[in-house]
Amino acid sequence: MDPIYIDYLNAFDIEALDLTNDEILVAIETSLAAQGRGQTVIEPRVHLEPDASFHGHFNVLRGYVAPLGLAGVKVVGDYVDNYKLGYPSEFGVLNLFDPRTGVPKAILDATVITDMRTGAVTALGARHLARKGSKVLGHIGARGTAYWNVRLLDHLFDFDEIRVHSRRPESRDAFGAKLEADLGKKITVVDNWRDCVEGADIVVEASRLSQPEPLLKTEWIKKGAFVVPYGTMSAVELSLTDIMAKLVVDDWGQCKTGKFGSLRAHVETGRLSEQTLHAELGQVVAGLKPGRESEDETILLWHRGLSLSDIALGHALLSKARSTGIGQRLRFA
Repeated sequence: MDPIYIDYLNAFDIEALDLTNDEILVAIETSLAAQGRGQTVIEPRVHLEPDASFHGHFNVLRGYVAPLGLAGVKVVGDYVDNYKLGYPSEFGVLNLFDPRTGVPKAILDATVITDMRTGAVTALGARHLARKGSKVLGHIGARGTAYWNVRLLDHLFDFDEIRVHSRRPESRDAFGAKLEADLGKKITVVDNWRDCVEGADIVVEASRLSQPEPLLKTEWIKKGAFVVPYGTMSAVELSLTDIMAKLVVDDWGQCKTGKFGSLRAHVETGRLSEQTLHAELGQVVAGLKPGRESEDETILLWHRGLSLSDIALGHALLSKARSTGIGQRLRFA
């Protein structure tokens, strides 16, 4: 047997590769379009909860992207108290394989990959489902994915006003300061949900709750807004889906099952079902289902996180790493 090597990219390698906004968006849009055209396989995520007292769990995401010739499995821990240790709430590892033989191809630190691909799906959802002239963003939450939500959304929309809020003053103040430095524009940091959300053209809810609590009120949502709730624990009212002209998800197979997710109660009560679902985002990106069709449509996107996005971003990082000489090759067998 010929020697088998795997590519390895750690967190420092991924930082050095410094993918541009457009490199990230192109990679994720390619995978979404492939999903819409039926060129992928995605298995609903599964969870491992080691101990309830740890206040966290592991997500295991699995998928295959035919145009990229890669299968992948990502394991990511999601621990709400990690900030007390100075850690991000999520740590992840992405494993990529040859889908024809099972030969391992690469191992990548997936912590930042998770953040970037989540922000890219939020932004690409807005590209197709938000008003083209959206100028006010309201963002709840300051965890790792939040930065990439705001950065990539602003890249596409160049907002006149960006409002941010999170539960802890130190986290929201630091988040606002980082965004101001990186985006070169004023960020409005607010101390309550209503001032952040009410009247915004695009609303992103990425809170970190330990149990479901309806903190985002439906009455605050502006007609014609685009709303993206994706917290692990729900922070929205059951009535939120009642005002929506279109309900869109990233993958219905994983959204309709499991115990976690912002719209879990909406699925259980039938408010979100095969009958009320407009489309998966990949179908919209591929042009198989319409996105926004009028200024008055209030539209919701629920994305739980796609293994396909992880695989696509891993592929983009590996391609850039090979051309720049960044990363390591490890002998596997």
